[in-house]
Amino acid sequence: MYAALKSIASYVPAKCVSNRDFEKKLDTSDEWIVERTGISTRYFALDDEDTSDLGAKAGALAIERAGLSPSDIDLVLVGTLSPDFLGMPSTACLVAKKLGLSNCPAFDISAACTGFIYLLATAKAFIESKMYKNILIIGAEKISKILDFDDRSTCVLFGDGAGAAVIGSTDDVKKSVLDVHISGDGNFSSLLQTPIASLKNEAKQCLQMRGNEVFKIAVKTLVADVDSIMQKNNIAPKDITYFIPHQANLRIINAVGERLSFQKEQIVLSVQKYGNTSAASIPMAMNDVYEAGNLKNGDLMLLDAIGGGLTWGSALVYFDGK
Repeated sequence: MYAALKSIASYVPAKCVSNRDFEKKLDTSDEWIVERTGISTRYFALDDEDTSDLGAKAGALAIERAGLSPSDIDLVLVGTLSPDFLGMPSTACLVAKKLGLSNCPAFDISAACTGFIYLLATAKAFIESKMYKNILIIGAEKISKILDFDDRSTCVLFGDGAGAAVIGSTDDVKKSVLDVHISGDGNFSSLLQTPIASLKNEAKQCLQMRGNEVFKIAVKTLVADVDSIMQKNNIAPKDITYFIPHQANLRIINAVGERLSFQKEQIVLSVQKYGNTSAASIPMAMNDVYEAGNLKNGDLMLLDAIGGGLTWGSALVYFDGK
């Protein structure tokens, strides 16, 4: 028995924020943002929308597309760096509640932008150990609530949204979650962090990033990790239908894609529309391909991401949905 990706879905909030909107408040420009990041727009959740609301909407659609009902789900996993509450309750428990699940294990994974890869690794282990049959995994973020809108180096980069998938099982390795690599190194924790405000800590409780340093590490780390997982599984770039990287920065994506010899038509891009949605970015990008009618059963996807922690990971995943 192998784990299998049975469905994909996403939810995008209604409020679209363009680069021009930031020009009104910050010393920045549409040209500057596009040139350095590739981002043109992003979406922000409404004030009364929580991360769990975004996740539940994406999750409900993923369950429907898998041909299941919520009661068929026996585990809910959520990856997020912007949970509804600090510490507890978990966003996964709140998502489960909003899906009508009252007796279902649920927990969060904190791996920042690598969240969806970590979710895949966890779900794969649970399915293949036969502990669970149908697992709902969700990357959901309301990053807008932890941004410093006076810091032009970070606030223009991020957006809100959610992406979800149902992980079930298959006996066909060519329709499976073939392999997942995850790793981390806390020695680089200061490069991406969200401090907790306290009486002893006057720092703003906002996302902080040392972008130039992250860029240098990201390209080198992702190229090495992706090269490793492809070699391990005897997969060549030509065998990949879609390369779906974490959508953080167009320059990072292009640099990694070029060094790994992927063709332009293989590389999935959504950063220009959504910005960096952290744990939600890979499933949101995947869903764009699906909803365009271009993701077919049996297509092989290569996923990769790096995020705060630092964490990073990659995955080779066949699509086993309809």
